Amino acid sequence: MTTNWLLGDRHSLASDRILDIAGRCFADKGVSATSIADIARAAGCSRPTVYRYFEDGAHLRIAYVHREARRLGARVLDSLDGISDPRERLVAAVQAAVRGVRSDPILSAWFAGENSTVASYLGANSVVIESLALSMVEGAGGTERELRAKWLVRVVLGLLLVPADDEETERILLEKFVAPVVAGE
Repeated sequence: MTTNWLLGDRHSLASDRILDIAGRCFADKGVSATSIADIARAAGCSRPTVYRYFEDGAHLRIAYVHREARRLGARVLDSLDGISDPRERLVAAVQAAVRGVRSDPILSAWFAGENSTVASYLGANSVVIESLALSMVEGAGGTERELRAKWLVRVVLGLLLVPADDEETERILLEKFVAPVVAGE
């Protein structure tokens, strides 16, 4: 009996490659308009190969959002080093997350035009995004903390869908109206 000790690594590499290509397809063609066939064609593989890694288009989109949320979350956490005040930390985290999405052409495409409907739904219903938000909510425990995290996700989605005039205005809005509520003051 032979054991394929690389199977896990190869599976991860193949699915990451498919997600990379899917991201470019989403940006070029639109999130809803991109089919498994489009992704397979761009990847130079067959549709069954894509289906080997992702059950369907919805699961592929969810996997993409979760992977990118984890990547962005790690960058946001790195940017918070040295900020100990919970309110300042929260404002800096939201601004870093929003800036991270806006500065990435593939991620920002999710919040343009018809793509925004899918982005809003996936963002508001993602357990990964919610857990990242939960890590930014200090103080309250249990259900109260979870509700504040859910609200924080919706604030971030709102800023991505309907940006303020500039980052300074967004910072002021976050400091005056979001941080006090999320911090439970």
